[in-house]
Amino acid sequence: MASLSPFTGVLGTRRAAHLLRRTSYRYTKTKVDELAGQSAAQAVTNLLLLQPPQLEQPVYSASNSVPPVTWVNPPGTALPAQDFMLRRYLTGWWINEALNDPGIGHKMTLFFHQYMITTVITGPTASFFDYLALLRWGALGNFKQLAYKMVSDNIMLRYLNNNENTANNPNENFAREFMELFTIGKGPQIGPGDYTNYTEDDIVAAAKVLTGFRVNGLRTSVDPETGIPRGDAKPGQHNQTAKTFSSKFQGTIIPAGSNTAAKMYQELDTFVNMIFAQPATAKTLCRRLYAYFVNGNISTEIEDDIITPLANTLIAGNFEIKPVLEKLLNSQHFYDADDSDNADEIIGGIIKSPLELSLQALSFFQVPIPDPLTKPQTHYQIFYDQAVQTRMLAGANFPLFVSSDVAGYPGFYASDHSHQWFTSGTIIARYKLGAMLLTGTRQFGGGNVNTPIGVKLNIAPFVRNSGVVSDPSDPYVLVQDLLEYMLPETVDDDRFNYFYIQTFLNNLPPSDWTYEWQNYLTTGNEAEVKIALERLITTIMYSPEYQTF
Repeated sequence: MASLSPFTGVLGTRRAAHLLRRTSYRYTKTKVDELAGQSAAQAVTNLLLLQPPQLEQPVYSASNSVPPVTWVNPPGTALPAQDFMLRRYLTGWWINEALNDPGIGHKMTLFFHQYMITTVITGPTASFFDYLALLRWGALGNFKQLAYKMVSDNIMLRYLNNNENTANNPNENFAREFMELFTIGKGPQIGPGDYTNYTEDDIVAAAKVLTGFRVNGLRTSVDPETGIPRGDAKPGQHNQTAKTFSSKFQGTIIPAGSNTAAKMYQELDTFVNMIFAQPATAKTLCRRLYAYFVNGNISTEIEDDIITPLANTLIAGNFEIKPVLEKLLNSQHFYDADDSDNADEIIGGIIKSPLELSLQALSFFQVPIPDPLTKPQTHYQIFYDQAVQTRMLAGANFPLFVSSDVAGYPGFYASDHSHQWFTSGTIIARYKLGAMLLTGTRQFGGGNVNTPIGVKLNIAPFVRNSGVVSDPSDPYVLVQDLLEYMLPETVDDDRFNYFYIQTFLNNLPPSDWTYEWQNYLTTGNEAEVKIALERLITTIMYSPEYQTF
């Protein structure tokens, strides 16, 4: 049976690498080795620390020769360019922060972005920054409070049309998505307008609760707890009648008379508490966490042995997220150690999203990123916009922060989950990643494919100096070390020999490599060793094993 019992003992390299790949976009040998010597409890505690950002906010400059400026904070700062141009800078800033985050913070931020989706093209970039700040605030905090505060987020109010939701002209869009996607979920339909967890009449009542919450385009209203700008509560546009809910919510009635902003927030609090009092809300979140961190296949066994106990933990902790993550990530089940075959389900069982594929490669290979303060144009425009956002992500059907669907990105919610990331339409972007890094050029897409992307992986110096390979002069050790850290599971002898003999040595004697490596160390001429190393790295990154984690 699937078990949430804690995994005991030292993690070791394989399990430490699995934990790091699943919880952080920053994947390095140094961090894997650090976690490998720790217990699961120590390692998870390490990763569940919310790390401070490198830059508090994005900067903008159209040229490396012009000092960059900010525009997000303080509110009211003049825009340095047209706002639509700044979207790519804001997204690039977030990706760079994710690349440098050694913990779970950005993974959880993206988790909640997926389930409380909006887009960077919905409104001003400064308001989308506030939305990201709110997700970060709640990433390892209280789920109920995050859901409550999301109702007054300026970008979300725009995205889900709540400016059109008034007492005299109700709009049910925000109420529907808040219940169906953000919190409790519909459950199977059991009759006309009747679902397992709520009814269409409940949507009507919920929409009345949300009337009067309005966008504050100037960002002058600030949440007193988070310090983040939010929308306004307008009592004159709020439905002040009683709101009656169905038996799904035990016939709850929210009394009439919310005629002040404070009373509107009190009414919202009652509404949110009502939804979170239903066990289905906790189970919905835990299923999503399980699919995101462990496996998209939730069987009856997983529902009974994993989801239900996690939901009980969530409820007992008043919807604090961290205790649930601790229980899941510490469990025998997470490390596939709760049955007789510890290599058949979990480790290597998810296809990497384009974000994991790209950022974990950049961090593992220690690719130097241009500094955003001294080379802002190269950092934002050339690298993060044209290379990462356009080719590595959007080219692989992951246009970050521009989801075309209110349900988010199919790779996180479709019936076959992560298989959505690997299709005939995404394979070019995925397979060109290695060539992009090794050549430092675009490789595919519009324009000149030989255009530089602002970064480059110099593979011979990496192998020589990074510490990833313990003895580069020994070809067997070199291939073994790279495979150990680049692939989720140990390959069998036939597969190893494919990488070692056929790919790396090109069927030549091992002594040939040792000679060429020593020659490189003596002369600095990397031409010969570079050919073999690039052939090996490209083949590994093409492999089915590398595409999973």
